[in-house]
Amino acid sequence: MTTATTVATPRAASFPASGATLPRVIRSEWTKFWSLRSTWWTLLIAFVVTVGFATLIAWGASSNLDKMSPQEKATLDVTNLATAGVAFGQLAMAVLGALIIASEYSTGGIRTTLVAVPNRLRVLLAKVLVFGVVAAVVAVVASFVSFFVAMTFWSPHHLAASLSTPAVLRSVIGAGLIAVLSGLLGVALGTLIRHTAGAITSAVALLFVIPPLTGLLPGSWGKAISIRFTTNAGQRIAEVIHTPGQLYPWAGFFWMLGECVIPLLIGAWLMKRRDA
Repeated sequence: MTTATTVATPRAASFPASGATLPRVIRSEWTKFWSLRSTWWTLLIAFVVTVGFATLIAWGASSNLDKMSPQEKATLDVTNLATAGVAFGQLAMAVLGALIIASEYSTGGIRTTLVAVPNRLRVLLAKVLVFGVVAAVVAVVASFVSFFVAMTFWSPHHLAASLSTPAVLRSVIGAGLIAVLSGLLGVALGTLIRHTAGAITSAVALLFVIPPLTGLLPGSWGKAISIRFTTNAGQRIAEVIHTPGQLYPWAGFFWMLGECVIPLLIGAWLMKRRDA
């Protein structure tokens, strides 16, 4: 990690502060982003686990189709099952999001970056844009590959969905967007905590550990919190058949988006006020 940051640092400082326009900062962050070996490995892991688990889930569910009741078959959301592997890819995206900024604080490379670009918000914006574009491409492509692979298991049973079917295209793209939001939360936590392990641990807790536990909260207020908490809300956009009692697709997506953007804005505010 340290070696890769050292290689990228001269490029970050290759232009004077007065010339640190947003396009130049984006180019510098793009170079740093791809100079880290962890970037390649994390993106590869995100793609492989997304497609791999989607394949396993489709194979397992389709193999046990004869054990399902007619009612279960009628409410079977094969599209949602096809993109279920995104839940595992989310973790890799959250880790990568935390790494792109927290690792610079850990190695001290952030000081060189901020000397070259005194506008701290411009640095953070460039990191978010670079990460967002790459994460969106990888996650959405993985979601589409998962969908087409999974449908090969459902076709012999005449249950395969088509992208032309209402809500299916939205579901497939939306599944990829959930992974992007998870990565954005990782960026936000990396900016807030400025420690790699702490940011990753917090991301895992907020995305995977706490959401199912919110179902234990009592009363109507507990239900209101549970259905709106990060992935509990975000995963609704990957559904074709709506789950009763849950938020509708876009409402759930925007709830999760807000829960990622708010800590990012707080992190941006703190980044301006705190020492590097």
